Amino acid sequence: MTSAWESLHFATLELVRSTPIKQRLVNAYRRHLISLPDDQLSDEAREMFGQVMKSLHGVQPQKGEDAVAASVRKMSIQEADDCAAHIVEIFGITCRELLNAARVSAEVVQLHSVEREHLAERSTADFEAPALLASN
Repeated sequence: MTSAWESLHFATLELVRSTPIKQRLVNAYRRHLISLPDDQLSDEAREMFGQVMKSLHGVQPQKGEDAVAASVRKMSIQEADDCAAHIVEIFGITCRELLNAARVSAEVVQLHSVEREHLAERSTADFEAPALLASN
């Protein structure tokens, strides 16, 4: 299962290709955003993601196309640019949240490692364990 971060990362990479913006937007959705597990997003990112999905599904498709193709086809270039920018912003929010979580985790590890300084006061005998012998 792909994480939300991975889906957004790959969608962002899709958005920076050299093809026309509308094509990039449809490809980002079809290849990466369609399977994004939005339950892994924060409230802020989930709300923005919902707005993006609404804009990508807002137009009734014609015969032979899906709602995303129809919605992007009806977008102006500026609207497509804005939609792509929102996807990149959601990726940024997700990255910041992961970084903050890693910092909190690192602080806990650092606090724990400070306690280990007291281990020097103990003798090596405190840490000895009997050797395990295999018997046949």
